[in-house]
Amino acid sequence: MAGNDLGSLLGGLLGGGSGGQGGSGGGGNILGSLLGALMGGGGAGGAQAAGGARNNPLGGLMDMLTKSGLVDQAQSWVGTGENKPVTGAQIAEALPDETLQKVAAQAGVSPEQAVDEIAQQLPQAVDKLSPQGSLPSGSLEDIIKQQQL
Repeated sequence: MAGNDLGSLLGGLLGGGSGGQGGSGGGGNILGSLLGALMGGGGAGGAQAAGGARNNPLGGLMDMLTKSGLVDQAQSWVGTGENKPVTGAQIAEALPDETLQKVAAQAGVSPEQAVDEIAQQLPQAVDKLSPQGSLPSGSLEDIIKQQQL
């Protein structure tokens, strides 16, 4: 259920309400499923790998990415400059396979499609959630509400 709620919030954040992008809500739903899994929505391995990311799975996700060698990309999304791209293969390496399998199943797509959508949508989502150039603290829902997105 948390994944669906986060998916709705992130879908709106990414422009899902306007329908301007192809598959507009899909990226939000996949990111919502991912963050829900990292919060402990059944994927205990993912939650443990995220290092206690139950309240702020975004911070846990960013930790996972930086530990996987994606420091420059992750910092560019949080910073105020241009967002560096990331590939689906890089996302697949950074995240636990169990978590990716669960996210793909919830979204009704293959794991390859899931990582490609995550790679496409994550930089934009993190950028919009960190307009001050730093990752905010608190629950993800609170962060989204604070940004009035």
